Amino acid sequence: MANPYRELFSAPGSKAFSLAGLIARMPISMLGIGIITMLAQLRGSYWLAGAVAATFAFSMALLAPQISRAVDRLGQRRVLPCVTVVSVAGMLSLLLCTHYQAPDWTLFVFAAVSGCMPSMPAMVRARWTEILRGTPRLHTAFSFESVLDEVCFIIGPPISVGLSVAVFPEAGPLAAAILLTMGVTAFVWQKRSEPPVYPDDGADRGSVIKQVPMQILVLALVALGTIVGTVDVISVAFAEQLGQPAAASLVLSVYAIGSCLAGLVFGAMKIPVPLPRLFLYAALATAITALPLLLVNDIFMLAATVFVAGLFFAPTMIIAMGLVENIVPPSRLTEGLTWMITGLGIGVALGAALAGWVVDEAGVKAGFIITLSAGLVVLLVAAGGYRLMQKSVHTV
Repeated sequence: MANPYRELFSAPGSKAFSLAGLIARMPISMLGIGIITMLAQLRGSYWLAGAVAATFAFSMALLAPQISRAVDRLGQRRVLPCVTVVSVAGMLSLLLCTHYQAPDWTLFVFAAVSGCMPSMPAMVRARWTEILRGTPRLHTAFSFESVLDEVCFIIGPPISVGLSVAVFPEAGPLAAAILLTMGVTAFVWQKRSEPPVYPDDGADRGSVIKQVPMQILVLALVALGTIVGTVDVISVAFAEQLGQPAAASLVLSVYAIGSCLAGLVFGAMKIPVPLPRLFLYAALATAITALPLLLVNDIFMLAATVFVAGLFFAPTMIIAMGLVENIVPPSRLTEGLTWMITGLGIGVALGAALAGWVVDEAGVKAGFIITLSAGLVVLLVAAGGYRLMQKSVHTV
């Protein structure tokens, strides 16, 4: 039986731009936790550290779709270097202000500037779409990139924290800035695979988020991200409650591993089911697999239930990306893909904040209610938008 992933990389330039994209997206998982670790050591305030990191996250959530709109209009080569320079300048300024004990307000300003970071997962997927549009291998490519997203969030935070603790406090964010510069530079050098700029016929003006199907998908991914954010916080709180704080990292790794494995398997499968129906099935599975969390009473059971829940994260994300490729016109594709990643990021931040508040006020078990509620929202949104999705998808 042929290996679909080996066939995938037979496309000219695919290995080079995928590897460059992997390097360039690492800072997304490294910078937030790096800021927290750095400021906690040098300023001694977790509130300040969390607030500055949140400023970066929300700045990126707001700016990334606008950057991607510019990429759709002008091309990756013209936009990515410029915004990367701005983002890296913001990171370096943030490090300098931290090191030299500048006023707190400067940290927020430069954290917001650092958020001018391109959505590299969307840029890579846009290249795959241009090369493989209309072929079954595009599904495999989206699956592979979703797995790489997971890999970044498995290895990125430990690298960033480890550097800041073992080398010097600013080392984690500094490494993120270096990787972003290297990755984007290598990525834009791959000119053969860069998507062309499609002419705008006037009908495509305005953001794709104005389209109702896109709003449905973004809302579903906000809910999906909320599950991830709550799992992160609850795992740490549950492990501490049981006197096994180190076990939290094991639980989170199990969740990511389950998602990675499911993504690889899903990418190798050719399922003859329309994407809107697949999305509905994935949403149903996501909601159902959240239910066993109510029965958790030890670390082993938490790890097992989280592993099962993780099995449906990557497939749901992959299907959502496939729907975007079918819903938005080619001249708006990068922006459309970026909105998916932005929705997910907002959900993760929202889930972490809600879960933290609920755990503080009502205990760990109550935090699982947020996870269950988010799973139910994913299902309700997918079910409510099912018929509209069917009408909007021009090909499957």
